[in-house]
Parts: sequence; structure tokens; C-alpha cells
Amino acid sequence: MARASVFLLLLPIFYFVGTANSTATTSDTNFIKSSCSATTYPQVCIQSLSSYATSIQQSPRQLAQAALSVSLTRAQKAKTFVTKLAKFKGLKAREYGALKDCLEEMGDTVDRLSKSVQELKNMGKSKGQDFVWHMSNVETWVSAALTDDNTCLDGFSGKALDGKIKASIRAQVLNVAQCTSNALALCNRFASKH
Repeated sequence: MARASVFLLLLPIFYFVGTANSTATTSDTNFIKSSCSATTYPQVCIQSLSSYATSIQQSPRQLAQAALSVSLTRAQKAKTFVTKLAKFKGLKAREYGALKDCLEEMGDTVDRLSKSVQELKNMGKSKGQDFVWHMSNVETWVSAALTDDNTCLDGFSGKALDGKIKASIRAQVLNVAQCTSNALALCNRFASKH
């Protein structure tokens, strides 16, 4: 009975997610492709944002907001992943230390991206110096989040840490870093249009 209730509660969400891209116009998806071509990882950008085409439409602000949200979601998943890995038994002392450091960095990434998402949402129709101030905050926090991602990866450098743990962390955090880099580029682009 509980499963049926949960399913019924989630049904409208499944419907919305399933149809979210169905009304996207060609110009909406072309806008995303065109905007993503200016990022460092255009394929990752297109792949991660195409399903948001209907909400983005052709708005640089909505595009930046979606990119930040995607980056935040991926950072949260990576943080959860690192948390689980840090609980594994039989880790080498250096692996455990690198995982703990990485967990702290991913926590900082999540905090900074959360602030960025909120700042962009709450800035309303700011203009002039107000707009510049809000966007400066967003750009600073996203840039710092990207540094956190790279610092996490740096903790696993060297042959002593080669293996499955390093490969797993690298795959997760590299994806976050690529999405964060793209989000920063799209935020910069949005800021430059004002």
C-alpha cells in the first residue's frame, strides 16, 4: 500500500519530467547548443542541459541557473559517493586521508554552489551596480567551487594512490568539475550581456 501511495504521489513528477523536453522548440535547443559551444566542455554542457530546454527557452539567465543547478546536483551526488567510500574497511592511511580531505572540499563545493544558485534566484531584476554585485558573488563562489573540485583531485595524485578508489573519485569529481566549469562560463556570459 505504501509503495502505491508513493507512486501516486510521484506520478505527476514523472509525467512532468517525461514531457519536459517534449515542447522544446528547435530554437530552444539551438540556443543551448550555441551557448554551450563557448564552454570548455561543450558536449557535457549540451548533454546536461538539453532536458531543461523548455524552462531555459532562450534566456541566458535561465541557462546559467540550470547550469548551476546541474552542477550542484552532481556535486551533492559526488559528496555522497565520497562519504560512502570513506567508510570502506581496509583503506590505506593515505587513501583515507585523501578521501577525508576530498569530502571537505566537496562539502565546500556544495555550499558554494548552493549560495550561487540562491544568489542568482534572489537577485530578481537587479540592474547596474546591484546586478554587478550579485553576479560577482556568483562568479566568485562558482570559481571557488571549481578550485575545490581540483583540490580534491590533487589529493589523489601520485602512484601511491593508483587504484580503484582513485579512479572512482576521479570519475565522479571530474564530472562535477566539468559541469562547474561550464556553469562558470555560462554565468560569465550572462553577466557580460548586462
